[in-house]
Amino acid sequence: MASTTTTASSTLPLSKPDFPVLSSPRNKKLIVCRIHLQQYPTPRRISNLRRFNSNGFVAFSRLNDQIEENGLSTQDMVSNNDPGIEVQSRIWNWRGYSIRYQYSGNSGPALVLVHGFGANSDHWRKNIPVLAKSHRVYSIDLIGYGYSDKPNPRQFGDNLFYTFETWATQLNEFCIDVIKDEAFFICNSIGGNQKDHLLDLWLVGLQAAVMAPQICKGIILLNISLRMLHIKKQPWFGKPLIRSFQNLLRNTALGKYFYKSVATPDSVRSILCQCYHDTSQVTEELVQKILNPGLEPGAADVFLEFICYSAGPLPEELLPQVKCPILIAWGDKDPWEPLELGRNYENFDSVEDFIVLPNVGHCPQDEAPHLVNPLVESFVARHATPSTSTSVSTTI
Repeated sequence: MASTTTTASSTLPLSKPDFPVLSSPRNKKLIVCRIHLQQYPTPRRISNLRRFNSNGFVAFSRLNDQIEENGLSTQDMVSNNDPGIEVQSRIWNWRGYSIRYQYSGNSGPALVLVHGFGANSDHWRKNIPVLAKSHRVYSIDLIGYGYSDKPNPRQFGDNLFYTFETWATQLNEFCIDVIKDEAFFICNSIGGNQKDHLLDLWLVGLQAAVMAPQICKGIILLNISLRMLHIKKQPWFGKPLIRSFQNLLRNTALGKYFYKSVATPDSVRSILCQCYHDTSQVTEELVQKILNPGLEPGAADVFLEFICYSAGPLPEELLPQVKCPILIAWGDKDPWEPLELGRNYENFDSVEDFIVLPNVGHCPQDEAPHLVNPLVESFVARHATPSTSTSVSTTI
């Protein structure tokens, strides 16, 4: 399809505090990056969804009613032990904080894999090596999670630190500072011991795309949250009760006791077995990768702060503002976010397709990577530009 090429520049002032930032002795230099990106018009709808290999499973698309089955094995689709694929773990200094991210791949479009509440970049371990064969893949630990720094939220006074705006700013500046390019955001979530306690970080990708639309090329959302506990969705008489319960968790010993009860191997295994339809995928390796970062200093304070965060944007508020194409994929066996309710999102103009993943739970990228990886590759191939020109200037 022919397209008209335009050149646009955007400056994201790293010195402007989009959220409260503590003074840090490590943060001595002011860096302002100007990024020049080629932008291409992106169709809001596509007439046909390219079919993708699904290892004998069926993937249903609202744009393509056809079904494809094939004989590829899971080992063919998910080759984590490819000797030619190296996954590196690195540290990025963001505004004085140490941020852990994983990286693999030397060519192709850039992908940023965004974990959810209670998880970290290791939750994408089955996707990074496969996607890195033809993409530059980055998986980041959002601040407060994984092996990134976990500043105490009480140090910011009355200002909220752990918000979608904070993480969206982090994601956009990661693209400018580390990737130095446009990127596709692939987002999923996990958390809570039942869906009503779930606050999904997948919303970070939407928030980032709204705040800096010139950076995000497209978004894939996997089993997104309906955010039913958002304060706007509560009756007037319930709002004081919710705030009282949040204060109880945040400001009394009950919160720390609650956290200790869930930050155990048995509790994490139980939570994962709830949200994974195929519980054979809940391995001891997975349990440890989810649990271990949560045992680090500061993790409990972050956990309690965020489960008490019932404000911020709603998905139905952000979706109309997103300029790039969005694909939503949904495991039909998700016990926390029912498929029937999830279909409410498919009619937004920016959502080009809604795909049902059969016999898959809340975390498709880990439970069924043989479905998710080719889906990502197909979506990116449709929307990636032939080449991207990026220049960065630095002022100190």
